[in-house]
Amino acid sequence: MPEPGTASEDGALKVAIITGASRGIGAGLVAGFRGAGYAVVGSSRYILPSDAADYLTVPGDAADPDTAERVIEATLERFGRIDSLINNAGIFIGKPFTDYTPEDFEALTSVNLAGFFHITQRAIGHMVDQGGGHVINVSTSLVDHPSSARPAALSVLTKGGLAVVARSLAVEYASRGVRVNAVSLGVIQTPAHDPDTYAGMAALHPVGRLGQISDVVDAILYLERATFVTGEVLHVDGGQAAGSRGSASS
Repeated sequence: MPEPGTASEDGALKVAIITGASRGIGAGLVAGFRGAGYAVVGSSRYILPSDAADYLTVPGDAADPDTAERVIEATLERFGRIDSLINNAGIFIGKPFTDYTPEDFEALTSVNLAGFFHITQRAIGHMVDQGGGHVINVSTSLVDHPSSARPAALSVLTKGGLAVVARSLAVEYASRGVRVNAVSLGVIQTPAHDPDTYAGMAALHPVGRLGQISDVVDAILYLERATFVTGEVLHVDGGQAAGSRGSASS
């Protein structure tokens, strides 16, 4: 049974769009929102088709504005509303600043910034028309707690923008019923990381462990239910933003 609060005021099932939904954190979010009683639209470049009544998939590159248009149109055609957008799609390239290439810059800005812009602008427009909604951006704790052991200036530049813009949009749209929040993540144990690096990366967090996908899902579902919270950047980083328990190499 859906959890309380997963139906809209008119009784329709709430609908969440999740980008970067095919694996890792995105796949965990799809399962979490469906488990909470939402209909979900998942998008990523290589996402598999779905025949479930409550789950629609739309393949496409997040950096392409045509993908954003197709996701929004498919969501409205299938479910008739957009209640939540989770901007999870993103890439991370860590290297010394002077080693970044023009191709790195293009990739990071296209996916992390342009990808956010294209779908969020369209989604917020529909949320305003229907009287409310919620946007959550996924950022990184390196924005607040940079580490010489993990140089990633261009990734931080783009992901930091998602945290800052959440506050700006929260204020801009508060009176129109749209909340905007962000989560700022530490190192999360996903297939993107080599298991041989787990011990070193765990030591970067004061709690002494890597984050789990379930930790991210719990935090985002909290923000989804916390209707008096907007403009918040919630750190899901094992205490990284608060300080460091010592240096470690990754």
